[in-house]
Amino acid sequence: MKLSARIATPVVALVLAGLTATACAPQTSDTAAEGDEKTGTLRVWLFQEVGNKPKEQVVDAAVAEFEKSHEGAEVEVEYIPVDTRAQRIKAAFNDPRSAPDLIEYGNTDTAGYVKDGGLADVSAEFAAWDEAKDTDPTARQSVTVDGKVYGAPLFVGVRALYYRTDVFDELGIGAPKSQAELISTAKKIHKKKPDLYGLAVGGAYTYGAMPFIWAHGGELADEKGGAYTSAINGDKARKGIEAYTSLFGDDNCPAAKCASMGGNATVTAFASGKAAMAIGGDFSHAAVEAGTVKGKYAVVPLPGVAEDSIAPAFAGGNNIGVLKSSSHRTLAVDLMKSLTGKRTQAKMFDAMGFLPTYTDVRAAAAKKEPFVEPFVETLGAGAKFVPASPGWGQIDASLVLPTMFQEVVSGRKDVAKAADDAAKKMDAAFSDAG
Repeated sequence: MKLSARIATPVVALVLAGLTATACAPQTSDTAAEGDEKTGTLRVWLFQEVGNKPKEQVVDAAVAEFEKSHEGAEVEVEYIPVDTRAQRIKAAFNDPRSAPDLIEYGNTDTAGYVKDGGLADVSAEFAAWDEAKDTDPTARQSVTVDGKVYGAPLFVGVRALYYRTDVFDELGIGAPKSQAELISTAKKIHKKKPDLYGLAVGGAYTYGAMPFIWAHGGELADEKGGAYTSAINGDKARKGIEAYTSLFGDDNCPAAKCASMGGNATVTAFASGKAAMAIGGDFSHAAVEAGTVKGKYAVVPLPGVAEDSIAPAFAGGNNIGVLKSSSHRTLAVDLMKSLTGKRTQAKMFDAMGFLPTYTDVRAAAAKKEPFVEPFVETLGAGAKFVPASPGWGQIDASLVLPTMFQEVVSGRKDVAKAADDAAKKMDAAFSDAG
């Protein structure tokens, strides 16, 4: 096994909200490889995490098993910085000679990478893979475009509600059971404790806001015949926008401070003791445990509109795909299975806390680590995904939804106008993507 770029340029955190390519590159031509070599070196690009060593150890074990069972095959793993992944992956699509055989990629990138012609269709191999039958449906959706499968899910990430048990006990209140109660509880806490945000929210926290839209019955977009049109300005979506933006203001999270915050900033506010509640992911657990609120918090699913219901969460996470240009297709698919199989995902959960995409492996993880249970419950209630259009990458990179939220909380536009303007931008992106 050959290993390179173990410690690459400055490490950045991998935000499991789904990763979106922001760089532009020429449209790729047909990069399909000729032949299917059964020996040689396979190159793999994986994302480098903060604290990458545990991930490396899990990958090393999977690679060692693969090499042992595939005589004449060697694997070269490179860990690439997340912030430059878009440029490198696009360049690889355009230059097969420099391209790896497999890549790790954010699940919101799937449709764009398929349009670019970079990922191989592995539908037949995925369907014949015995372990794949236990893949969570939402995770399966994240590797599927137009009914074809372009990789295998590596892990999934969802968000739930973190809350301060010490604050709630002091004020004699319980965890909110509906979104209306969530909003009123946040404002009640801030009134009683002005030094705390009741619920830390961010105008740039797209994936924290989506559950409010979905819980009210709204959608990001509608699909018909493979084409998408924005639904963000529909009546139900606007109710969700109103609910989320009502949390910005002097009675909870002042717009001057909170309008520009993203997900990391809201979790940091909670972990550092500046907020009584926050919407955070299973992947936020380590950061919260390292904060001043350690031992003084709990997690429950984010409530929906109806009492005791669960708001649909965005199913983030990463996948591993085989590049169409690989000259080792059979080996590459086998290695994909090794890196994303049940044994590896179970080990990756132990090492990194990444939620497995297999329902049975995830259930076992929840029994092992109680902190996982609210996130598993959230997934079980029905998580949702972004539109499977290559246009979503442009929508996300252009900050269409954060701009909409910020226009509302700043008072520059009302919800109807902001949503209409966002819908126009989304439709233009969907149209440009084809």
